Amino acid sequence: MKKLLMGSVLAMSSVFAVTACTSVNATTDTAPTTSKMQHKDGMKKGGMRGPMSQLDLTATQQAQIKAIMQEKHGDREAERTKNKAERAQMHQQMQALTNASTLNNAAVNRLADQQAAKAKQLFIERVQTQHAISQVLTAEQRAKMEQLKSEKQEKGRQHSQNRKGHDKQQRQGM
Repeated sequence: MKKLLMGSVLAMSSVFAVTACTSVNATTDTAPTTSKMQHKDGMKKGGMRGPMSQLDLTATQQAQIKAIMQEKHGDREAERTKNKAERAQMHQQMQALTNASTLNNAAVNRLADQQAAKAKQLFIERVQTQHAISQVLTAEQRAKMEQLKSEKQEKGRQHSQNRKGHDKQQRQGM
């Protein structure tokens, strides 16, 4: 019974962590955070940031992409407030389940289903936005975008590997 309880608590914690990260990043996944240099370059080209600033977009393409982003993320502040309230409510429900003398598996399943539905919806919205933007780009621009994404992923992998080596050195030094 204890293993089941601990497994359920760990699973719920993982779901909450993934959902929190997903909801925090939902508005930024289609326009990744970039260095100050890329941001400045993007501002010179009409306000596009990240990899978009490196695609030599026409004014028409920029306007279309801005319209897509505005449609998908119109009132970001209201969305953030709503998501924050939802996360707080889910956290309270999880705490109540965790602190109960017996585990209500049906309630845990309902809460997990709610979290999964939220994560699924955010994923769908992100893919829809990326698809709509992709349709605005030329074949060459899409290829360059994929190249930029691959380069960014490789840098992330290298950073992760460097970080693991650094952490290992620190543990050995202790």
